Amino acid sequence: MKNLATSYMGIPLKNPVILGASELASEIDSLKKAEQAGAAAVVYKTLFEEQIQLEDLQFDELKDEYNDIHAEMTSLHPDIDRSEIEYYLVKIRNAKENLSVPVIASLNAVNESSWFRYARLIEEAGVDGIELNLYQTPTQFDLDAAEIENRQIAMVAQIKKQLSIPVSVKLSSDYTNILHFAKRLDEAGVDGMVLFNSFFQPDIDIEKESHRRAFNLSKKGDYKPSLRIAGMLYGRVNAAVCGSRGVFNGDDVIKLILSGATCVQVVSAVYRHGMRQITGMIREIEEWMERKGYDTLDQFRGKLSDSVLNKDDNLLIYKRAQYVDLILHSDTIFGNMQHRGF
Repeated sequence: MKNLATSYMGIPLKNPVILGASELASEIDSLKKAEQAGAAAVVYKTLFEEQIQLEDLQFDELKDEYNDIHAEMTSLHPDIDRSEIEYYLVKIRNAKENLSVPVIASLNAVNESSWFRYARLIEEAGVDGIELNLYQTPTQFDLDAAEIENRQIAMVAQIKKQLSIPVSVKLSSDYTNILHFAKRLDEAGVDGMVLFNSFFQPDIDIEKESHRRAFNLSKKGDYKPSLRIAGMLYGRVNAAVCGSRGVFNGDDVIKLILSGATCVQVVSAVYRHGMRQITGMIREIEEWMERKGYDTLDQFRGKLSDSVLNKDDNLLIYKRAQYVDLILHSDTIFGNMQHRGF
C-alpha cells in the first residue's frame, strides 16, 4: 500500500483527490458517497450572493402581491437574506458533523461587505477552510484590469486577516498575467490556489433564436492550462496549488502532481462516471507509483516543474521549448498520425 497522504492549505489529506464544489457537494447522501469512494476532502456547494439577492427579490415581489391576504408572511420571514444564509450554514454544519473528511466551504460574493460578512459566518459554522471563488463576468467597459485585480487582492488580504481558518482562492485563467496575480495572492497570505475555475458560458439556439442554458462540463485534456501554471508556480509560491478542470483519471492527477500540484479537485468526472471514478483514480495512482518505485507523493511532486527543470530560473521550457520541439519533430509526430489514419 502506497502512502498517498498530502496537505492542502495546511489541512492533512489522506490522498490528493478532492470532490469540488457543485450540486454533487450539496446533499449529505452524495457527500457520504464521495467519502466512501475515497475522496480526501469535499468542497461544499458554493454560496452565491446573487442567489440570495434573487431569492430576496422574489420574496419581496411575493410579499407585495399577497400583502393584504398574507400579512403574517412579513412577520414570519422579516429577513429572507438571513434566512437563506442560515439554511446554507445549517447544511454545511450538518456536513461537517457527519463526515470524517475535511469540509471546505466555497463563497462567491458581489459586494465587498458581503464577502466579509459571509466569510465570518461560514467560519463560525465550523468548516475546515474556505475557498474564495473570485470570478465575476466583466460588464463595465471603463473598469480596467488593474483596478479589478487591486480590489480582489485587497479583499482577499482583509478576509485572510479576519479569519483563523485556512483561505484558498479559486482563480480563472483570464488574468492578463496569472503568475503576477498569483504572486500577489501569495504575498497576501493565502493558503491555497485552485487552478482553474469552470464557469457558465452562454449558448444560442439558432432555431428558436434565443439563448439557452448549457451545463458546461469539462472535457478530457482541459487540465493542461492548470498543469502549465502549476508547473510555473511550484517552488516560487508558498501557497499550495490545487489542480482543477478536466481531471478525469489517475493519469491526469499524476501529471498535475509531477508539475507541482499538491492535490486536485474533481467534478465533471464524477458527473459523467459517478463517485466510483474517485476510487478508480486513487487505484490508478497507487498502481503507477508501484510501477515507478515511488512510496510517497513528495518523491515525484514537482519533478517536472519549471523551477526544477530550469535551475537558472528561465521559464523557456514552459513558454516555448516544447513548441519548438514539436516543430523540430513534426515529421515524426504527424507522420505517425497519418500512418494511424488521422
